[in-house]
Amino acid sequence: MFIGGYISAAGLGLTCPEWPLCPNGVMPNDEYFIEWIHRTVAATTGVLILATTITAWINKSAGKKIKFTSAFASVLVVTQITLGALVIDTQLHAVLVAIHLGIGILLFAMTLLTVLFAFKIGKQIIESKA
Repeated sequence: MFIGGYISAAGLGLTCPEWPLCPNGVMPNDEYFIEWIHRTVAATTGVLILATTITAWINKSAGKKIKFTSAFASVLVVTQITLGALVIDTQLHAVLVAIHLGIGILLFAMTLLTVLFAFKIGKQIIESKA
């Protein structure tokens, strides 16, 4: 969210006008570097959130809350990536940019809740062994 906010505030939202890759392929030149960082961080975050959801559903000690918040976060990640592509394709349409930000905030909340529930489960396991 920090990087996306910086890109928006600095007016750099269309520095990389193609999606998913910038011109020049995977490693862009300096002109596209900040937007490339944003997309790389977003993709990495998305993969980690999806992996967390899979792990939560495989883990038998994970409760309904952690399964719900992680699954909802995964749905939001896919939505966020789709919105990001639409924002670029529509040349930063204001409504889509606002929705992209709102989904990002909701995604952060679900990810935070997933982490809090995971720590609660971990604490309960440690206390039961003690």
